[in-house]
Amino acid sequence: MLMDANTQIRVLLAQKKSSITKLAALIANRTGKNCSKQNLSNKLRKGTIRYDEMLVIADILGFEIKFEGKK
Repeated sequence: MLMDANTQIRVLLAQKKSSITKLAALIANRTGKNCSKQNLSNKLRKGTIRYDEMLVIADILGFEIKFEGKK
């Protein structure tokens, strides 16, 4: 079963014992762009987060996104 981005990010945050607030601060620090907790939560909830933003989030959390062929 596929999870949406919101669920995936929240599961990863729980595994890393972190929060949306901390993640938003790290994104802002990494990109130099404003990223509030509310803005990030809204993007995840609405499903409007961009792929490049997901790459930054994955990197911050210590993961990489990669595509694999189906078996």
